[in-house]
This record gives sequence, C-alpha cells and structure tokens, in this order.
Amino acid sequence: MDMLPTANPALKLRDPMESTMTTKAEVRARIQEIGIIPSIHVSSTEDARFAAKEISAAGIPILELATIEPGAIEIIADLVRSYPDLIVGAGELTDAETARRCLEAGAKFLTGPGLDLGLEGGLEFSREDGPVIIPGALTPTEVIKAWKSGCDLVKVFPCAEVGGAHYIRALKGPYPYIPLIASGGVNQETAAEFIAAGATALGIGTALIPHESLRLRQSQRIHELGRRFVAIVKHARSLLPHRKEKT
Repeated sequence: MDMLPTANPALKLRDPMESTMTTKAEVRARIQEIGIIPSIHVSSTEDARFAAKEISAAGIPILELATIEPGAIEIIADLVRSYPDLIVGAGELTDAETARRCLEAGAKFLTGPGLDLGLEGGLEFSREDGPVIIPGALTPTEVIKAWKSGCDLVKVFPCAEVGGAHYIRALKGPYPYIPLIASGGVNQETAAEFIAAGATALGIGTALIPHESLRLRQSQRIHELGRRFVAIVKHARSLLPHRKEKT
C-alpha cells in the first residue's frame, strides 16, 4: 500500500444558522457538481460524525447512510441536526416504512440498489419540493423505467460486475440525457474511466472511507483519499466534451 501524504486538520462544517441549501434543486445540483457520493455502513453516531467531518474536510459534504444498519434512522437525524450543510442521504432503501422514517429524519436524498425504494406506499411529495430520488438500475430497460418514473438521477449498480466503465458508455449511447451514477467497483483506478464514459457522479464506499480508517480514526487517510477522488473527477471532467444531460 502506498503511503499517504499528511493532510491538513479536519475542517469544521458551518454553523447551523449559516446553512443555505434548502431546495431539492440545490441538493441535486450540488451532488452533480461534486460528482461523488460517499457511502458508509455504520451503527454508531460517533462513527458517522467522524466520517461526516472528515469527508467534508476533504471537499465532499455528502454522505449516504446504509439504512440496513442498526440505528441508521437515528444516525441520519443526528447528522441532519448537527451538520446542516452536509447533504445526508439514505441508502439501501426497499420499503415504504423505512423511506418514510428517513424523510422524517431529514434525509435529502433517497437511494437503493434497485428500482423499488418503497416510495409507492403512500409517500407524498412533488418533484420540486421532495427529496432527491436516486433509484438503482442495471439493464437498459430498468434505466429508462427509472427515469420515466420522475427520478432525479439513476444509480447503475453493480457496475463492475457488468463491464464497468464500458457498460456506462454503452448505456449513454441510447440515453445521453439521463444522469447516471456509477456505483459498485469504483476506486482510484477506475474513477476517471467512469467519468470519461459519461457518469455524472460516482457512488464510492470503502475505497473512499475504509472500515479501518473509521475504526482507527485515521483523519489524514480519509482526507487524502477524498482529495484524490475530487482531483480525479475534476481532471476527468476537464477532458470531456459538453455533456447532454437534463438538469
């Protein structure tokens, strides 16, 4: 494993009173601008707060919490209260009750591994004022079905198992206007390839926030990994022609 350079001390998120991101359009635009959605599986508030602060200090104020972990709803609520400028999202959604509780906790985006996020169970919100919706899809049929449902972005999962960046490029052929998030198998070696293939953003788990770094509170390592991914996305985008996605 290569040695990581020393990073600056963790930055603090802004005071709650200074938060300005309130609308769905702002959240969606911020996700697309940064192009990275870090995701973690944790069952303690302390781990989640550590991850939130360190990844934000690296320039990625976005964090997806896996709802299949114990206490996930309470952790989401805590992060929303404590760090109002952090875009907190709920992941691994498959049922209406969990989706409802995540919304009540303040989640700004909802996502899952498949098309069904549990949003058919009586949840009411408009395309303008609700959470950012990011269903998972794999086949071309699922991708267009997800987009026609009125979602904001489509997460292609699991990417690595079906061709990686080559598969994203193939999907962008018939669907150049659909913003795709590449998820599953994204790391420092593949990130630029996914962006070059047309991915709007990248869903990244332990390649960005390793379990060991959470356990040992390795701030510098998370900072450096975050900065590397931010730089990779920025450079890869600088080489792209004008994108044709709908925003």
